[in-house]
Amino acid sequence: MNERRNTNRKKMLGELLCEKSYLDESGLELALAEQKTEYKRLGQILLELGYITQAQLNEALALQAGIEKVDLTDVSVGSGVIALVPADLVSKYNILPLWKEDGRLAVAMTDPFQARVTEDLRLVSGHLIRRYYADPVQMENAIMKFYGSNMARMLDNLAPAEKQGDGEVDNGDYSPAKLHELAREPSLVNLVNLIVLEAIDARASDIHIEPFSDKVKIKYRIDGMLVEKTPSSKRLQAAIISRIKIMANMNIAERFVPQDGHIEFAGKNGRVDIRVSTVPTVYGESIDLRLLDRRASLIQLGDLGMNKQCLDGFSQCMQKTHGIILVCGPTGCGKTTTLYAAMNRIYSPAVNMMTIEDPVEYQLDGVNQMPVNPKRGLTFASGLRHILRHDPNIIMVGEIRDRETADIAIRAALTGHLVFSTLHTNDAAGAVTRLIDMGVEPFLLASSLEAVVAQRLVRKICPDCKETYQPDESILKCLNGSMEIDPDVKFYHGTGCNKCVKTGMSGRVGIFELLRITGRLRELIAAKPTTEQIIKGAPADHVTMIHDGLAKVVRGITTAEEVLRVARSIDED
Repeated sequence: MNERRNTNRKKMLGELLCEKSYLDESGLELALAEQKTEYKRLGQILLELGYITQAQLNEALALQAGIEKVDLTDVSVGSGVIALVPADLVSKYNILPLWKEDGRLAVAMTDPFQARVTEDLRLVSGHLIRRYYADPVQMENAIMKFYGSNMARMLDNLAPAEKQGDGEVDNGDYSPAKLHELAREPSLVNLVNLIVLEAIDARASDIHIEPFSDKVKIKYRIDGMLVEKTPSSKRLQAAIISRIKIMANMNIAERFVPQDGHIEFAGKNGRVDIRVSTVPTVYGESIDLRLLDRRASLIQLGDLGMNKQCLDGFSQCMQKTHGIILVCGPTGCGKTTTLYAAMNRIYSPAVNMMTIEDPVEYQLDGVNQMPVNPKRGLTFASGLRHILRHDPNIIMVGEIRDRETADIAIRAALTGHLVFSTLHTNDAAGAVTRLIDMGVEPFLLASSLEAVVAQRLVRKICPDCKETYQPDESILKCLNGSMEIDPDVKFYHGTGCNKCVKTGMSGRVGIFELLRITGRLRELIAAKPTTEQIIKGAPADHVTMIHDGLAKVVRGITTAEEVLRVARSIDED
């Protein structure tokens, strides 16, 4: 073993990568030639060129440094070793404690060269650290095996099962000083951090902490669906809620009035912004934590899932110098993401762009963004009036909630501004009737409205467990009632795997409907039409959301069941 290590140390990085078949000779020569002019490390150059992955580089560097590779497929880790390293460190650094030998703690790492890991582990465990390299996929499975249920073990340790059934229910009526004391217990701090870290790893958009008479339910919203996790004892309710409120700079003594707060959380892949909202309920405060990952926020317009007809029409409307463009749908359907993608597409240093939002979810480079503040009198309507004094070319209004905001937005569109906004309606045609119902003059709406985009989010089939299947006969009847389906079309679904947490679905994509306002529609709108009249007057190439969703079913992106689940809220004959 020692002889092999010494041999490996003498080998160059490029040679090791070629031996592993991660790199070919021509790629190595090209990278070495570039290194002579760029003066960068060879590994960095190979990564920038896309010749190798970070995992392949880490493995080769570990081999070069004499760090052994460990197979985690059937590894066994004792509970005493697991107890040495808290779950938040395991998740943060993607590591796994293995065993103790000669006074050292053996730890598997996917990146053995992270500067702070060894020191943090030494301080936490009280042992010197021996590093091993592990394959990232094996590491993910091993962490799920030994730490995946760690939240349940922590909850049980903090409130043992035999104490939970003694008939006493804690009402959480503590003094502020006692709440601070409970919330600063190290074990409680680790528990709350673990709840957030597990949610981030699971790609959750929200964490719901809901108190009931005998327990506190913890739920993650993953791809729009709620997944219930191990519930907490009622005894921990006050401590968990107080800890979250302290993190969000909220008033822990106030438990009977809704509050809003903000947390900047350091995840293992970067900073995650968390919006926190509390609501008093019969059994205590219910908390929602909205996870906003900046890395995943600014999706390009072409990556949202729009079909070519919708994308081309939407892009043409965005090139106009004035008018109003609306994005419609229920809460959580991706309206803000679509607006941000549109703003990014048309941004130019020569254009003055301003927004008013509630709240500002993501910061856009080069765009002046204003958060509403009703407590200080800054509403959408008042903020929009002030924005107009800055003579912007493009304005984004987070949401049109009332007639005053709608009137100002439409008059801004009529006076030479391009205005983007959102509206809560089921479909594109419903946006017109909703604005008229608010009290907007039909002739003003007809003159200013350029396009309405309606959207929903459907879950995508997991690519790792995707396979063909035969849908239920009733599903096929629904599909054939909506559009003609070729008999030879293959349908796909996910069977469920570790990557998708056995759901068969992973990630989401939009289904869209674009209603372009043509001359015929302007005449209809001015006459105060019904929703049915607007649908009949739509252009001949108009594609409804359901038809867009079914097209994605035929292409194997999502399932028929998923489209029909989402389509229940859309009025469609």
